Amino acid sequence: MIHIRSNAEIEIMRKSALMVSATHVEVAKMLRPGITTLSLDKMAEAFIRDNGGVPSFKGYHGFPASLCISVNEVVVHGFPSDYELKDGDIISVDCGVYMNGYHGDSAYTFAIGNVKPEVLRLLDITKQSVFKGVAQAHENNRVGDISYAVEYFTSKENPYGVVRELVGHGVGRQLHEDPQVPNFGRRGDGKRLKEGMVLAIEPMINLGTKDVYTLKDGWTVVTKDGKPSAHYEHTTAVRKNRGEPLSTFETIEAAEQANPELNSSYYAKAKPAVAAE
Repeated sequence: MIHIRSNAEIEIMRKSALMVSATHVEVAKMLRPGITTLSLDKMAEAFIRDNGGVPSFKGYHGFPASLCISVNEVVVHGFPSDYELKDGDIISVDCGVYMNGYHGDSAYTFAIGNVKPEVLRLLDITKQSVFKGVAQAHENNRVGDISYAVEYFTSKENPYGVVRELVGHGVGRQLHEDPQVPNFGRRGDGKRLKEGMVLAIEPMINLGTKDVYTLKDGWTVVTKDGKPSAHYEHTTAVRKNRGEPLSTFETIEAAEQANPELNSSYYAKAKPAVAAE
């Protein structure tokens, strides 16, 4: 069932989504070579709970942590662990927060130190592709218009792999709601968008092949060729003439720029477009 949210509900959801962004800021402050991904997860859970929220992911279908932490070739759903981050790693952090009856959901990929230029370019393109999708999230478009925008932008000049097995989704009182929002597709296909729908738009883009597989833990998804993958996500309200991100990247960008252990020099400071392209 697809839900249409009132403006009052969307404002409540904005608070949840911004708490997710605030959690990413705290992660950005801690990131450095030598830190374990498990320590990031423990900090994030404490931060969310101290601010009146509940980690959306912890216990969801048995997921054991508050953050999905996916390093290098891990696409999504990586478990926090004793792994110590290294110079040259990229780390995708996916976070959800439940507050006041609604979920917020957002992901961001960070570069630790001396990351290869072609990997930084992947992060740049993937981040920009989120906003290409957001620009299409307006009334009377269809889900396929979002999907096409992401796929076209990420593949028109580069042989990047657009993951097909994993998709974006509606979000609200439940973490995952209808409709599904693929990152590939055709214009005019799929469910018609109506003002008040709230979607998690989340490109997952690989440096190499689009093909992925799941490890024996039943959660961790990795690229088939072992090349890196990037993941960015915005909780987005469908509006009459444009999509409106309820989460923000701006505070996260400021935090990563302030952390000398992070490499943000290649990142586009992408902004949501006012109208569909």
